[in-house]
Amino acid sequence: MSPTLTILPVKAPVKDAAFDLVPVICDALRDADVTPQSGDVIALSSKYVAISQGRIVKLDEVRVSEQAAALAERYHMNPALAQLVIDESEHIFGGIPLGFLLTWREGVISPNAGIDRSNIPNGLAVLLPADAYATARAIRLALEARYGVRLGVLLTDSWLVPGRWGTTGVALAMSGFEPLQDERGKLDLFGNPMAVTQRSMADALCVAAQLVMGERDEATPIAVIRDAPITLTDRPLSRDDVAIPWEMCLYVESLTVGLLADGAPRESHSARLLRPKSY
Repeated sequence: MSPTLTILPVKAPVKDAAFDLVPVICDALRDADVTPQSGDVIALSSKYVAISQGRIVKLDEVRVSEQAAALAERYHMNPALAQLVIDESEHIFGGIPLGFLLTWREGVISPNAGIDRSNIPNGLAVLLPADAYATARAIRLALEARYGVRLGVLLTDSWLVPGRWGTTGVALAMSGFEPLQDERGKLDLFGNPMAVTQRSMADALCVAAQLVMGERDEATPIAVIRDAPITLTDRPLSRDDVAIPWEMCLYVESLTVGLLADGAPRESHSARLLRPKSY
């Protein structure tokens, strides 16, 4: 029988300015009476990592371009936020007039380039971590040196699953374990060979970790995942290990060049929500 997956929540001090992350992680693990074991995956809130890097922007100091002003007006956004989304995105698909642009950044399709204004003082915004994969690797090597065990490190973020209410977890970056489990060529229950299935172990672990990390005032930016069915590795990882080009994405292609003539709504739902009510 496989060991039972265990997820240990680890609280840490609330931060709103740059700080030295690894000592804070070690102190938090000590205070939680958690000693990392070989094979553990240390899940870290990507926002907490970004704050440690000083990836914090004062919105009133952002210079707004004409393009950002136009986007802000069209989609009912804060103009400074619109500018940050332009600056931080690798590609912008479009938006909805509820203050959100759909973007591609760090191999993830997400709202507003992952820029977050929650759990930070008013007037500030937190960008995604810089060099997320290199950062995850540096954190892992530092923790492995500190504890003398082999670990995985996972930077967790939140995203929206198309067609579903609510947020869930997604792996922004990882180090120390293989993020995919390839099932292609293996047999299913009836002896049929699997053709395309690859299990996203990194994303699945993010979902599990966020169950104990929370999204609001839990002050739990760290989780230790124990006995996960992963394969440890020392090879450098990048987003190419988990992310397909957005042009190949089933959702993107289906809703652009693959859109059926009768599949396009005549009016967006968000536009209907914003229409003045008549009495």
